[in-house]
Amino acid sequence: MRTVWVWGDQLNVDLAHLRGSSPEDTRVLLVVSTAKLTERRWHVQKAHLVVSAMRHFAEELEDRGYAVDLRRADTMRAGFEAHLAEFGPSRVRAMEPASLPGRRLLDELDVEVVDNDHFLCHWSELATWAGDRDRLRMEDFYRWRRRTTGILMDGEEPAGGRWNYDRDNREPPTDDLAAEAPRPVRSRLDDLDRDTLEHWLPDGLYGAPPDGTWATTRRRALARLRHFVEHALPRFGDHQDAMVSGAWSLHHSLLSHALNLGLLHPREVIDAAEEAYRDGHAPINAVEGFVRQILGWREFVWGVYHRWMPDYLELNHLDADLEVPPAFTGEATTDMACVADTVTSIHEHAYAHHIQRLMIIANLATSAGVDPGELTRWMQGAFVDSYEWVMVPNVIGMGTFADGGRMSTKPYVSGGAYIDRMSDHCDGCVYDPKQRSGEDACPFTTLYWDVLDRNRDRLADNHRLARQFATLDRLSDLEGLRERAREVRQRLQDGEL
Repeated sequence: MRTVWVWGDQLNVDLAHLRGSSPEDTRVLLVVSTAKLTERRWHVQKAHLVVSAMRHFAEELEDRGYAVDLRRADTMRAGFEAHLAEFGPSRVRAMEPASLPGRRLLDELDVEVVDNDHFLCHWSELATWAGDRDRLRMEDFYRWRRRTTGILMDGEEPAGGRWNYDRDNREPPTDDLAAEAPRPVRSRLDDLDRDTLEHWLPDGLYGAPPDGTWATTRRRALARLRHFVEHALPRFGDHQDAMVSGAWSLHHSLLSHALNLGLLHPREVIDAAEEAYRDGHAPINAVEGFVRQILGWREFVWGVYHRWMPDYLELNHLDADLEVPPAFTGEATTDMACVADTVTSIHEHAYAHHIQRLMIIANLATSAGVDPGELTRWMQGAFVDSYEWVMVPNVIGMGTFADGGRMSTKPYVSGGAYIDRMSDHCDGCVYDPKQRSGEDACPFTTLYWDVLDRNRDRLADNHRLARQFATLDRLSDLEGLRERAREVRQRLQDGEL
């Protein structure tokens, strides 16, 4: 009898590892690793999601007639070796893990490894497309994949006549946006969910306990996909960059956790969204913006992760060296309304949407000078949809400009004016987004100009920042700004902002 080794983010019977297998001659191995659960300070909802979903998948496989060896072990290797000793399979097959540590382990073991087909574009295809280029742009990749797959295409032309509807998707929040947003689907925790929380997780986790928001089975994931397409997708586009206090989900899909676990395949999610456009249920700007998140960003970051790792994680173009602020980790409170709202969302749901991650967390971290590697490691533990392959490119490349522009043409930093326009956070906040210096100055505004000032030698030749540097040189309060920036950076580290 052979063994198929299924990893915790491959929970789907229709992927390459189990394709063509039969319950009559196949045993399935799943390993819950103590080392993995204790390697960092995980949010409890993240740890619970993975372990409970693995247990549910084991149950699904048993219902299909498979013999299943779900075992807890100190490490993945120890679980594999214990399985070999107990069952002596004729051979072991595994699908290539999405992240490199798993692949390196399989390379050391006597395991047949098949390509990961939980993506529409294997990382080796991106490598061939990229050739010898060292700087890659998602938009170029995305258009290539649209043409290759035919997704959202009308013959040779993009659906609707444009490749990108980004400029239509940046409307600020309206008064009724949160009230009209659909409630996220929640499932009642079943016996396996509750038992996982009580008996399978280590001490030292943090955050609010799971409340049924995140799907631990494929059936639940499919229900969430249907709910998003029916109720949220039609309004997703216009306000996808908006932020509203206390409204953590708005019209976002909340499907990334299920995609990254394997419970949903990217093709079925994209097909459901495109069908909504073809049927007239959702407008092109909403569907294109959503498809770009999956066919574009999700696939792109997996490819560049494999192209540039392992050295990519160590890049630090701006020589940032501060620790992750205690205001992010929940170890200190903050008077910055936008940060407080984002951190509350992370604590309550192990989630923040893409603009909160990019323009609140990463923006402040980059402007203040937080070490990008440390920020990556913290975010990997904090978010329910996080994995190494996800977080490294998004933080090192997109979020913090630590790669010096391999993935983006300029740092994604902004002052308080952007947050004021795209959210309701600044209303009533103790900090004034219009002020650069002084006690009431918004830390985002102060640090925006300060990060440019501190990094002139690294950023001044970037043509996309020419106007900003010209403005910086005309500031009449530059010395006061520098003094305020030093104070803000110290207070951020001390948890006193």
